[in-house]
Formats: sequence, C-alpha cells, structure tokens
Amino acid sequence: MKVGLISDVHGNLVALEAVLEEMPAVDELCCAGDVVGYNPWPAECVDELRARDVSTVMGNHDAAVAGTAPFRFNGMARAGVEHATAALSDEQLEWLASLPGERRECDDRVKLVHGHPSDPDRYTRYTYPREFSPRLLEDEDVLVLGHTHVQGVERFAEGIVVNPGSVGQPRDGDPRAGYAVLDLDAMTVDTRRVEYDIDAVVDAVDDAGLPTRIGTRLARGE
Repeated sequence: MKVGLISDVHGNLVALEAVLEEMPAVDELCCAGDVVGYNPWPAECVDELRARDVSTVMGNHDAAVAGTAPFRFNGMARAGVEHATAALSDEQLEWLASLPGERRECDDRVKLVHGHPSDPDRYTRYTYPREFSPRLLEDEDVLVLGHTHVQGVERFAEGIVVNPGSVGQPRDGDPRAGYAVLDLDAMTVDTRRVEYDIDAVVDAVDDAGLPTRIGTRLARGE
C-alpha cells in the first residue's frame, strides 16, 4: 500500500498543483496540517483537498482561521490568517474547524499529527533530537508530522517518523515544494521535491495585498 504524504500547503495552490501532478499513483493521500495561511489561495487549496478526500489534521494556522485556537500571530502570519479568514466560505471554515488534531489511517498503521504528538504547536525538527525518541511512537508503524517545513525521515526499531516537508513554504533552503511517498509494504519513505512557478506566487501575493516577503522568501526556501 502506497500513501502520499503532504503538509503545510499554506494556501499555495501553484505548489500544490505541481505536487499533485507529479505524485505517482497512491492508495491514499494524507496531509499533516496547515492547509491555509500565508499564501493567496486558501479557499482553492481547501477545495482541492476536500475534492480528493485527503485525510487531514488541523494545523495551527488552520485552527487560527477556524477560530478554534487563540490568535497568536503577527506580521506575515497574521496577514495570511486574516486573508484566509476573509476568503473562506462558511462551509470551508466549518471543514477546517472539523479537522481533528490527530488521526490514524491505513488500519491504524499511520498516525498523523501537525507538530509534536503531545503539543501541536511545538516544533520537532529533523534530525530528531534524543527527546524525540521511539517513546513518541505508540502502536503505529509510521508517525507523520509537519509544522517545521523541514523535510526528513528518521528510522527507529519501533517504526518510522517522517516529515514530508512543506508544499507551500519550504524552510530548509530548498525552494522546491516537498512531499513524500510512503510504501507500507516495503516500509520505505521516498522524499521528493518538485519545482513550481514561484514568480506566479510572488505576483499573486502582491495582487492580494499580502506582505511582499511572503512571496519573495519562497525563492530562498526560507
């Protein structure tokens, strides 16, 4: 069984379309949260994931837009949250609000969270530090998380921890959109990157009246 893994789309429809076009055939598609925020197309990204029935958990930006968590953002993040809140329909907002903080897929073999399994707002970085040990793997074979926008895979005797990287705003120095393909039969993870039209996003950011750096930072993968 093959599972496509994405995370941190952040309203970047151009990057999302590039990822979905390049992704090989998979049996299921999972998203580790933050569908919205920052970039200009939150509604379109929500619709794309809903149309594909993507198994999705709630990210911190999703929660802020849906009104299910305190609004703690400032600067670029605040602008993205305000833009998404205004752009989404009531139905789209209800979908965001309905997302769980964690979920299990593939006969409970795959667990999805956004940040740290015990704290969705906590950054857990690759390579995973000692405190992020197999103790955080429960009975699942694979733990999928996002939030850091940094792609990585770590293997433990108990299972695999994978961050597929960010679709819409990579922060690991590689501007290409990140995703991963999990093979549950072989217990392998193939991390992948795909180029997309960053200039088109920069122009759309400016057209939407969002802070210019939301777009320009994409070219540096930061």
